Amino acid sequence: MKKKKQLSKLEIASFCEQMAMIINAGITPKDGLELMLSDTKDKGTIAVLESILEISRRGETFTTCIKECEYFPSYVVNMIALGEETGKLDDVLIALDRYYEHEEEVSDNIRSAVTYPIIMIIMMSIIIIILVTKVLPMFNQVFEQLGTHMSGIAETLLEFGQSIQSYSWAGAMVLAGIMILMLVFIRTEWGRATWNKFLMAFPPTRAFQRDVAYGRFARGMSLTLSSGMRIYPALDLTDELVENARVAKQVNDLKQYIIEGFNFSESLNKAGIFSHLYSRMIFIGVKSGNVDVVMDKIATLYEEDTDKRLRNFISILEPTLVICLSMIVGMILLSVILPLLGVMSTMG
Repeated sequence: MKKKKQLSKLEIASFCEQMAMIINAGITPKDGLELMLSDTKDKGTIAVLESILEISRRGETFTTCIKECEYFPSYVVNMIALGEETGKLDDVLIALDRYYEHEEEVSDNIRSAVTYPIIMIIMMSIIIIILVTKVLPMFNQVFEQLGTHMSGIAETLLEFGQSIQSYSWAGAMVLAGIMILMLVFIRTEWGRATWNKFLMAFPPTRAFQRDVAYGRFARGMSLTLSSGMRIYPALDLTDELVENARVAKQVNDLKQYIIEGFNFSESLNKAGIFSHLYSRMIFIGVKSGNVDVVMDKIATLYEEDTDKRLRNFISILEPTLVICLSMIVGMILLSVILPLLGVMSTMG
């Protein structure tokens, strides 16, 4: 049987928000799902709701419905189970809504930061190809009519343009291959995982990816602890959220240190998760019984820091790419125009 495609972060957030309002109003999950089904016209949403309702009509719990429909990640299933057990289902759903809304914002920021330079590089490539394949041959004809030759740089670029025209079919195949590869990276789970591994290994993005994972870890711990779960079981649930191999290993090390008898803040220090300041804040939070509040604050600080770094990166990248494009185009044109002006002045 083909595995169902899981909902996106935004779809999960929307579902949790609506269910939280329904449950908070005193309506049962089954009745709430029927209300949602009667109010939607989107075919995808209808399929999801009908799948959940089919299980619900068998008398199963809301947790079982969410689990068996296969549209939700295991983290959502486990958190809803915890909400039902503790009687805080509406609070858990609200927290899940906020969590996945922020995750979508982070994903959008990362996509925009990556998409902009790709578009600029494509535009630069197109402009340069037009210059070397269309503009330079026109200047070459002018130089031939004047009985002279272009400069060495211009001739090299002209030969490059002629090579592009001669092997245009190969260039088209390479371009099509690149586009297919990009679609694979965007659309498939394997592609996204491979891209994430590259970002984790690439030095300029490694620290950013690590801090994003730390923020997810802190947000997940805040959510689970505020729902009444103890620290070690919360770590088991939060482990899958980080989506970073290095941080996931640190979380596993953290669990091992707790098993060995170290307290939570000491284990965080030994595992290398968070700074000493944040570990101290958590130590105080554990002592005061407010560790979930401290984790929420740490998550917010990481999120604000990563958002700021993304904005700074984009603000620096935009003018840098424009300057690079201007310099390349300017060098190509000057390599032709300056010798042409010299010939014209000699003739004059």
